[in-house]
Amino acid sequence: MDPITAPSPKPHRGIYLLPNLFTTGALFSGFYAVLAAFAGNFSQAAVAVFVAAILDSLDGRVARLTNTQSEFGVQYDSLSDMCSFGLAPAVVMYAWSLSTLKAYGPMWGKIGFSAAFVYAACAALRLARFNTQVGVADKRYFQGLASPAAAGLLMSFVWVASEYGIDGTMAQFVAPILTVLAGALMVSRVRYWSFKSGSKSDKVPFAIIPLAVLILVALYVDTALVLFAIAVLYVISGPILTLWGRRAARGRRDGRGEESRPGESPPP
Repeated sequence: MDPITAPSPKPHRGIYLLPNLFTTGALFSGFYAVLAAFAGNFSQAAVAVFVAAILDSLDGRVARLTNTQSEFGVQYDSLSDMCSFGLAPAVVMYAWSLSTLKAYGPMWGKIGFSAAFVYAACAALRLARFNTQVGVADKRYFQGLASPAAAGLLMSFVWVASEYGIDGTMAQFVAPILTVLAGALMVSRVRYWSFKSGSKSDKVPFAIIPLAVLILVALYVDTALVLFAIAVLYVISGPILTLWGRRAARGRRDGRGEESRPGESPPP
């Protein structure tokens, strides 16, 4: 008599609605940023990318809180990030400033086009590397500048320039450098604090509350300038954190080497 085997479970064909709605909202914001750039509304395009960043930060948290994580959501989020933080910022920068380099000749026009493409390609490489390192990399740090942070640097630059009456033509020699720099930092080995693995307690030091209030007031006074300042400080923090970590590691190695030398008494 043949043994009775349990029927194999049917594959789950549905998807979780709530977290994927946030991801779709981020995708929509990135798509809107592209259309706004084509229409010449660069401030609106920059704001749309920041809205995408807010929604992107929420979808994963909503999925964890509601226990609705899925492989589909991970892949969908990655594709949305490529649109909102890879293609959209590259298109906005090209339409705003990089395309104006064509006025100096075909070669300069190619430089502007290449700078936009380098950023988009680096964003794709950054997301692909991140997906392959899930579950392996240290959650406390990002290896390379995260694509939302890179997009925030470029879009806050566009936003603050527009707010202060600086058009793309006036920034046409700064924009390529900043665009390529943001792309290079995404694929670099520079470490950035991820803010994902802090204290397990919900309590924070009291000084955090007044600091948060000051940041909110500053954002109310001049949103674009404060966002640009925060983006610049975060970008600078990566090389500082990396150099400090390497120096600390070198000090530990040197300390172990001194301790292992025979015939020497330990330092007082």
